[in-house]
Amino acid sequence: MSDRSFLIDKRFASRVDWNLMRTFVDIVRAGGIGAAARQLNRQQPSISAALKRLEDHVGVTLLHRTATGVEMTAAGKAMMALCEDMLESAQMMPHQIAQATRRVEGIVRIQIISGLVSPEFDEAIASLHRRNPAIHIEIRVSPWRQVLDALEQGEVEIGVGYDSSVRGSLMYEPLLVERQQLYCSRYSPYFGYRLNRLHDLKDEGFVLTGDDEIELITHLRRRYRLGTKVNGLAEDINEAKRLIVQGVGIGFLPVLAAEDEVARERLWPILDADAEPSYDIFLLSRSERARDTATQLFWDEVIRRLRAKART
Repeated sequence: MSDRSFLIDKRFASRVDWNLMRTFVDIVRAGGIGAAARQLNRQQPSISAALKRLEDHVGVTLLHRTATGVEMTAAGKAMMALCEDMLESAQMMPHQIAQATRRVEGIVRIQIISGLVSPEFDEAIASLHRRNPAIHIEIRVSPWRQVLDALEQGEVEIGVGYDSSVRGSLMYEPLLVERQQLYCSRYSPYFGYRLNRLHDLKDEGFVLTGDDEIELITHLRRRYRLGTKVNGLAEDINEAKRLIVQGVGIGFLPVLAAEDEVARERLWPILDADAEPSYDIFLLSRSERARDTATQLFWDEVIRRLRAKART
């Protein structure tokens, strides 16, 4: 196929069947033509024909068949990004129209982990309120496992948190990569020093976060026998930080949640920066769930900011 035919085709939008783009997305998301046919309850030849028609329209190969499914070409990756944007716009349409034609009301129920620092999340809240002041926003704070359970049980529509595995009932949109650091207070003999040998701290008193502790941190502590002596416990990052600042013990905290206290020299990071454990924090919702307009508008606000950040 010739790339030139695609570049000079000014009538592409009027000629292409938009359903072909949706089928293309289904193929990619399913991981193959046969898998997409099964999910869509269609015959495999019809899915293959739809892909060929789309490739004929754009003038390039979008997918290569492999032993395990399909692999996107560079053109396929570009097409996928555009198709996902179009599908998202289509999903947003009734909610945006509702926003433009009437005063949107409703409740957005969100459950998040404690100590969350995300400019995109905060900006989405501010923007939603400016545009739709009649929407009521409820935020609950809980340990990460309770965030996941609340979503699955339908108690909230949106969550922000960590997950050590993948629950098939939930959608995961990467929100940020969070790092943790081991901190001590200015009252500690370790203040001002960096340590490379974690097992040297096995006899130190720790402040733990109980059920709010990320599994990565739990495994790290157990490997080096840290936290066997517990001086404090708080299942909230902000309260754990309070205990560490006051010298109750040393403990792990998210770097962004602790940066103000570090700047004020009330906390000291004990580990070298390249030794800080890191993990993904996700924006979460239930899979294949029709959201009410208020919730969808908030979701769209966050996603729009995350995509804009990814492009910069």
